[in-house]
Amino acid sequence: MNCIDFDKKFEAYMRGWVSRNSAQYKDNMDVIEAMMPDIYLEFLKKPATWLGGKSPEAYFEQYDDAQALVKWMCEYYKQGVPVPDLLLERITALGDQAEAALIPLLFGKKVPHEASLTAISLLGEMESTAPMAAYIDFIAALEEPDEKGDMCAEALQAMGEAAITPILDALDRAKETGRDVFADILSNYPGHEKTFELLMERFAHCTDRRALFASYLAKFGDERALDTLKLAAQDEEVNYLDYVEIVSAIEALGGERPVEREFAGDPYYESMKRV
Repeated sequence: MNCIDFDKKFEAYMRGWVSRNSAQYKDNMDVIEAMMPDIYLEFLKKPATWLGGKSPEAYFEQYDDAQALVKWMCEYYKQGVPVPDLLLERITALGDQAEAALIPLLFGKKVPHEASLTAISLLGEMESTAPMAAYIDFIAALEEPDEKGDMCAEALQAMGEAAITPILDALDRAKETGRDVFADILSNYPGHEKTFELLMERFAHCTDRRALFASYLAKFGDERALDTLKLAAQDEEVNYLDYVEIVSAIEALGGERPVEREFAGDPYYESMKRV
């Protein structure tokens, strides 16, 4: 498969356009840069000899085999050539056929890492829920945060309430990192006792990230967290940034703001005092 660098082709087209038109615009690069979107559209529509007479916007439209197009995308990554947006748009336009072709890329051992991330992104654009279980399993097994886990979490967030019960079912087998990721997602959906228990456990366990889990408790909206939050606000070990978020959570849950404390020596507190 011929992996054409469309970015370089556009750069060459742009240089030619500037060469032909710079005098007309008196070399005013601000004006020329403002015209860039129109020049790009012109580039997309113009037949090109390097595409056998096809225009860039029509080039990938002639292919309707999603498996072949996804394989082509992977080849771009393997060769280190920028993947054309036009190719990605054609893949997603093929719907169910594209979904079936993309799912094997998600966690295949020989799949280029960037191709795997792109597959997650494209399936998200297609609003596919087919990979839900695979995303949950991946997050549950995470040893530490990573980009792929973040993208799986974003995809699950986008799936909405449909993902909540499967995530709750996965909590008991999830490792520490996975529980943190799931806490973020689940905190948006109040009312589940298992979520409340998870948030309280993470707040107590992750003392170096109390601000984060206090914000999740605030979102979740269960007043039973108030006593724990009030105790944490008075903890001599709490830093000022965590304290601010804990107090915010207390107020969000309808609690009374604690008596203001001094945090002499805390860098952020001292900088705020100066302001």
